[in-house]
Amino acid sequence: MSLTLSGLARIPACHMVAIPYPGRGHINPIMNACTILASKGLAITFVVTEEWLSLIGSGSAPNISNSRFQSIPNVIPSELNRGSDFTSFVEAVCKKMEAPIDQLLDRIEPPATCIIADSTSGWAVAIGNRRNIPVTLLWPMAPSLFSLRYHYHLLVAHGHLPVPAEKFSERKDEIITYIPGIPAIRFGDLPSIYTRKNEILKRVLEAFSWLTKAQFILFTSFYELQPHVIDTLRGIFPIPIYPLGPSIRFMSLQDTGTPSEASNGNPAVDYFKWLDSQPKNSVLYVSLGSFLPMSATQMHEIAMGLHISGVRYLWVARGEASNLQETCCEMGLVVPWCDQLRVLCHSSVAGFLTHCGWNSILEAIYAGVPMLTFPLFVDQHTNSLLIVEDWKIGLRVKEESGVENMVGRDEISHLVRRLIDGDEGKQLRERAEVLQRSCQRAIEKDGSTFKNLQAFIGDLISISNLETSAILDR
Repeated sequence: MSLTLSGLARIPACHMVAIPYPGRGHINPIMNACTILASKGLAITFVVTEEWLSLIGSGSAPNISNSRFQSIPNVIPSELNRGSDFTSFVEAVCKKMEAPIDQLLDRIEPPATCIIADSTSGWAVAIGNRRNIPVTLLWPMAPSLFSLRYHYHLLVAHGHLPVPAEKFSERKDEIITYIPGIPAIRFGDLPSIYTRKNEILKRVLEAFSWLTKAQFILFTSFYELQPHVIDTLRGIFPIPIYPLGPSIRFMSLQDTGTPSEASNGNPAVDYFKWLDSQPKNSVLYVSLGSFLPMSATQMHEIAMGLHISGVRYLWVARGEASNLQETCCEMGLVVPWCDQLRVLCHSSVAGFLTHCGWNSILEAIYAGVPMLTFPLFVDQHTNSLLIVEDWKIGLRVKEESGVENMVGRDEISHLVRRLIDGDEGKQLRERAEVLQRSCQRAIEKDGSTFKNLQAFIGDLISISNLETSAILDR
């Protein structure tokens, strides 16, 4: 099945097939990167599962010009819950996506001249190598996380990993200083999958073993966000690295319309009308992601903390929206979905309570909005450290990642008031606005992202032509 958005072949020498990992936090950044690439003339076929094609077809994705969508059968059982059985989900992706995509490439027209895939999908590199097609891998997290993951072997060589679970607490304050490009970091601040032996880590390391067999690496970040990390990686990595971020839907802001329905098909609440009626810099935007379920007790504590704070808030809570709205007073609005980037850019929004997903962080930086950090999983705790300690544009609500660590209403209320009211919140907003200006300069003509984009496209077309010639000469 395919969903054609427009014709292909503005640059006939380069037909890119995009293969995302089937999760929203991965599909969105690769789709946004492809939007930028397609705007420069590359023809792109975006391959997703049938499940994701139906979601994209509902209007939840940006309109990518010069591109089309193709689908493969669902390789993930419909009954498999990504949040509660993440290990099985990862295993299914690693074992069952390669074959149907390989078969699709046999019949796709025009033939693919290059592949762009999520960096977690090492099998995509294997496909490209077998077919003599150059492969670009997209890293959808912070550059510092890339360095930590790529240099996992150093953590092993220095005796920090693996660590028995019973020894973790007594070693968590040890300081690690030997990861290239990374300032001193506590052992306990590493992503949790590193410090606990599990099948997910095994798959992550397998995927990274394919990195140097690709031809290019793209970062969804922009260069100025972590320049030292990127410069260090470029100095040691054997293939080119291009930061093309922020890989968010900033191009969609040119469309002044507002969404008529949410991604779940329910009529959208007119939340923009509500935002328009609020004073400038008075609203806390709340979104804790859609991947991991949060306990009803923690959701209630958040709701009560917001209520006690007396601060206006807009809360996106998909499954719980109707129940939570009942506990809200006139100060709060709870909706199942919203156009997050447009909301963050609204003049009434003064802060963002976030789970610290990388895409959400990039959107907050683009909008110049400070954050309250509530990390839950994988990279989110380390992202929280960037926000609070490195960039100093936020406050920490949740000290540790994980859904099991409860934060009470009084603490939540206290931190919300610190962010929204008073001098401290003003200082955080000022620093966030400095980072925002850096981000906006990066995507301007002759900015770092623009230059990296031009360089990447030039190198990609050059290598694609070489590979195409090699195929024709056989």
